[in-house]
Amino acid sequence: MAIPLSEVSTEVPTPDIEKGATKVATQEKRLFYRGHNHRVKRFMAAVKNRNGARPQFKWRESFYGAITSSGINILLLVIPLAWVSHFHHAWGHKVTFALCFLSIIPLERMFDWGGEQMAYYLGEELGDLLIVTLNNAVEATLAIILLAHCELRLLQSTIVGVIVLHLLLVPGTSFLTGGMQSWQQELTEHTTELNHSLLMLGVMAIMLPTALFAALDRGASASNAGEPFSSLINDQTRDQILQISRGLSVILLVVYICSRVFIHTSDPDCEEDNKRKRQTTSDNPETRRDSYGSLDRAETMTSQRKASSSPVPDMARLPAEDETEAHAAHIKGKKALAWEKKEKELLEELRMGPGAGFILLVVTVGVMAATAEFLVESIEFVREEGNIEEEWFGLILLPIVSFAGDGTVAIVRFIESILMHLLGRKLREPKEIAQARAIDLSIQFVLWWMPLLVLLGWWIGKPMHLMFDYFELALLLGSCFLVNYVTADSQTNWVEGLIMMAFYLMIAICAWFYVGQPESAIMLTCGSVAQAVAGGAAEGSG
Repeated sequence: MAIPLSEVSTEVPTPDIEKGATKVATQEKRLFYRGHNHRVKRFMAAVKNRNGARPQFKWRESFYGAITSSGINILLLVIPLAWVSHFHHAWGHKVTFALCFLSIIPLERMFDWGGEQMAYYLGEELGDLLIVTLNNAVEATLAIILLAHCELRLLQSTIVGVIVLHLLLVPGTSFLTGGMQSWQQELTEHTTELNHSLLMLGVMAIMLPTALFAALDRGASASNAGEPFSSLINDQTRDQILQISRGLSVILLVVYICSRVFIHTSDPDCEEDNKRKRQTTSDNPETRRDSYGSLDRAETMTSQRKASSSPVPDMARLPAEDETEAHAAHIKGKKALAWEKKEKELLEELRMGPGAGFILLVVTVGVMAATAEFLVESIEFVREEGNIEEEWFGLILLPIVSFAGDGTVAIVRFIESILMHLLGRKLREPKEIAQARAIDLSIQFVLWWMPLLVLLGWWIGKPMHLMFDYFELALLLGSCFLVNYVTADSQTNWVEGLIMMAFYLMIAICAWFYVGQPESAIMLTCGSVAQAVAGGAAEGSG
């Protein structure tokens, strides 16, 4: 005889279950605190252990270690020549630009090496953040100098070029060269998933004011078909775009800070446990759902009958706490061994003390700022003499400076692996190069440096805003879609790296022939928009 559903009792008066549910709820509420406390304790213990176990370096040893850290440091000899060429105008602007370009390559490599040295003393989280920030130091320095010189059109192109470079060319080269030595490379899963959201948010912040202007400009252009420029291009519209951009910039900064807090305070062990619980729940037939998203009625009634007829709860149907705790202990032990192994590798590569490392980074920043200033001052002359479009200059040439050092090393290792394979020799075990760190560079640049440049322009009186060129916006959206598809499964191979590099080459070819959007250039004028429109109309009629 079937029991009516209304007569089935769904209440299970079991204090053990209620106590267990309360315990789980309390643990979930304290998840943030537990993860934060876990990270802080581990960081303090690691710093204490390093200070006691690290070797002592003399200043001469630290200086020698910095000079001999890479063969690219031979280009440091070009820096005094670049400075002499800047003050000695007889050499010409092309020579100055070329020498400054070559000088920045070893400086960028020095940033990378110095950040890796300091990462041992700062720990895993702060060390990674320092490395990402220092890798963006070259582009950030160039961007600030372009902003100070009011080269806003070139600045926007450089911002897009830096993001696209770090999304496509840098990880594509790493995936390609690393994939030749290991069939498949792993990415950090929870970081990759978060990167997708952060990256799209930054691109959407550029899309909103650009789409707003495009929608308004279409109606204004229809009513002023005979005029060279739309009536919407005026100082009032630019002021509104500036207000929107500054508000969006503040939001982006807050989101980036909160994302870093989440990454550095999240407990990976808890994430593994939650993932295992979700998998166990999905495999449980009593909680399996049908295609419409609701519980199967027959299984629900069966479970309810068992619950109502049994005074003692069937603990076998609850999550296996013992198994979960054993799995968590296994994960903790595995991660502890991995962290110890990584610390040993860092200690073996350690060649500089913390004081010398700090001084090295400060001196490198100063030399970089001066060299980048000389580079920017020669850009306009080189661009006009070489008949190079401003879009290609900003999208491709300037961002490639930061990749030249790492790209050269990656290509040398790639050629070495091919030669070793042809000679039948054993390949060197590759390091973890597919860590999505280049994508982290793009996220930091679009969520931190780009809004910071907007607010800095507001402070110094430069009309820097987030209304970008339509072509540049399309490049960003296409790059984000491709990167999201490639890294969606947190695994990469050499073919996916080749695809990313191929798309970057397509962008470089198209950018060579692109002259830029004139309306966007006028809205970025450091002065009155009305005067810029009048000057453009006079040139068009002439």
